[in-house]
Amino acid sequence: MDISNFKWLNESKLTIDGNELTIYAPPNSDFFNNPVPESGDFTKPLANAPFLYTEIEGDFVIRVNVTPEFISDYDASCIMVINDEKTWLKAAFEKSDFNTTAIVSVVTNEISDDANGCNITEKSVWLQVARVGNNFTVHYSPDGVKFDMVRLCFLPVENTLKVGIVSQSPTGNGANHKFNNLTIEKRTIKNLRAGS
Repeated sequence: MDISNFKWLNESKLTIDGNELTIYAPPNSDFFNNPVPESGDFTKPLANAPFLYTEIEGDFVIRVNVTPEFISDYDASCIMVINDEKTWLKAAFEKSDFNTTAIVSVVTNEISDDANGCNITEKSVWLQVARVGNNFTVHYSPDGVKFDMVRLCFLPVENTLKVGIVSQSPTGNGANHKFNNLTIEKRTIKNLRAGS
C-alpha cells in the first residue's frame, strides 16, 4: 500500500521492506483512557503511542496482518480509528497480563473499556475494522480468508476519521511491531457481523 499520504501522531522509527512496515513502540507508549483509579485517583489519559494514519470519509474497511514483538505485558500491534482524544476504537493483537497473546479491543467514549477476546497461539494474525455509519466491527483471521467477529459497537463520530496503525508498549522498554499488507478500502460492507 502507498503510505505517502499518511501522517504521524507521535512519530517514531519506521522501516519499510516491500509490503512490511515495522514501527518502533517507545517505552510506556499507549492509547488508553484508564477507567481504573490508581491510589484513589484516575490517571490522565495516555495517548503517546506512534500512530501512522490517513483521513477517511464515510464507510471503510481496514485490514492488516500483524506480527507483534511480544516482550512485555500489553505489547501490541493495533488498528486504530480516532475521532478525537475522547472518542476512538482500537483493535489489537496483544500480550495480555494473563500470560497469553490475544485479540483485544478497546472502545473509548470518554473512558476506555478493555475487552480481551480469544487467545491466539500463532505469531501473526490478520486484524480488520469496518465502519458502516457510526457502527464498527472488529474481526480477526489466522489466514486472511475467514474472519471471525470480536466486537460490534456504536461510536458517536464525525464523517471523517483518522484511520491507521498503532505500535504500543505500555509497560515495557519498547518493541518493534510488524504490519504486513495493509489495505484500506472505501466501501460499505453488507453484513457487519460477518465483516463482508
